[in-house]
Amino acid sequence: MTAPFDDKLHEECGVFGVFGHDDAPALTALGLHALQHRGQEAAGIVAFDGKQFTSERHVGLVGDVFGNEGHVAKLKGRNAIGHVRYSTTGGSVSRNVQPMFADLSGGGLAIAHNGNLTNARLLRRELVAEGAIFHSTSDTETIIHLAARSHYEVIVEKLIDALKHVEGAYSLVALTSKKLIGVRDPYGVRPLVLGKLDDAMILSSETCALDIIGAEFVRDVQPGEMLVVTKEGIESLHPFPVKPRRFCIFEYVYFARPDSMVEGKNIYDVRKRIGAELAREAPAVADMVVPVPDSGVPAALGFAAASGLPFELGIIRNHYIGRTFIEPSDRIRHLGVKLKHNANRAKLKGKRIVLVDDSIVRGTTSKKIVEMVRDAGATEVHFRIASPPTTHSCFYGVDTPNKKDLLAHNLDLAGMRDFIKADSLAFVSMDGLYRAMGEAKRIGSAPQFCDACFSGDYPIEPTDASEFRRQLSLLTEVV
Repeated sequence: MTAPFDDKLHEECGVFGVFGHDDAPALTALGLHALQHRGQEAAGIVAFDGKQFTSERHVGLVGDVFGNEGHVAKLKGRNAIGHVRYSTTGGSVSRNVQPMFADLSGGGLAIAHNGNLTNARLLRRELVAEGAIFHSTSDTETIIHLAARSHYEVIVEKLIDALKHVEGAYSLVALTSKKLIGVRDPYGVRPLVLGKLDDAMILSSETCALDIIGAEFVRDVQPGEMLVVTKEGIESLHPFPVKPRRFCIFEYVYFARPDSMVEGKNIYDVRKRIGAELAREAPAVADMVVPVPDSGVPAALGFAAASGLPFELGIIRNHYIGRTFIEPSDRIRHLGVKLKHNANRAKLKGKRIVLVDDSIVRGTTSKKIVEMVRDAGATEVHFRIASPPTTHSCFYGVDTPNKKDLLAHNLDLAGMRDFIKADSLAFVSMDGLYRAMGEAKRIGSAPQFCDACFSGDYPIEPTDASEFRRQLSLLTEVV
């Protein structure tokens, strides 16, 4: 069961891979620790020791799964890939934990995937009709089946052939008996970076995972690029048609860790600039700026600096609630938000407050935060959001509520303000967000980022969406 009152969008996965290091499985576990924010439901590692593949895949946090030497000690070899994932649903999840592995005609293939295939259900039905037997509900397994049925003999060519049939967003790492492979979809929606540790090559969703193992950042894997790492070196392939770059702008707003460099930009600095833009666009007469921790902190710092208001930690976050807390009764359900946040009464009493958060999704948590700050004695509460209104669902690897459940889809600004009971409410504009990115909003007729959750401008056709009301979580049971 997920934590109560969790009213955020959630990145679906993080991936990591090591090629050519004696401690590859342990390094992969450390890398997954750094990527824990990208997935808290399950973690897995597949390694190859020169003779056989070994796998440890379990439900739970990385520290619980690989925190003891037992699981890591079972993994042997100088090459390994790993995966963390998030889902909002339960059910029988163990069979969906990645990386996934299969023996193909050309040898073993393990794959870990971040993103979402927007035609996975259509492909799955076609494969099942042709006799394929699926062991999971994961669209990653769809890629494996497509590769298995490819008429090409070399696994790299099989994988390319498979990916030419899929639509959607993906950054994936794959491991064969002789190769580590990294691929980004042609639009480059999800991040993937290349690093180096001594003579070993590293692939990771974010640079923060390179930092934890002391690896050097080499470069971003380019959209539509496939990197093939072998003992002989690295080969860069570009087997897919060139598409306009549409990196997910919400990675900068919320998903990526603040200490990561993404597409050449420091996440922490970008978030501070968004906060500064927000202060210029929507100033407030107030006594202090208070972040909704932890995701609102960098933007609140930027807002405070640009507005000349003091920055204060008026809300304290409890980091130890975990994701499996079960409330004892409905009678105290209204207290759930205090499990995660508590007001710093000494700072808030008698003050006019600017609350800064990264986004509003359903609005339920925002409403409770405003109520909590008022109960602590704040005389005014002005809510400022470091992203435009979230009006559309994401189909590219983010767990998003149905569009009808998004507050900004149903209400205008005044309606949202009244719902959360703030004295004022403002969002950074789309132009302000792009200015903070250091980019013009549009080149020609196309945005430079995927901002579909704010604009409804989907760069990749969500083929399955017309049949199913929301994207399939990789841990969801389906018929």
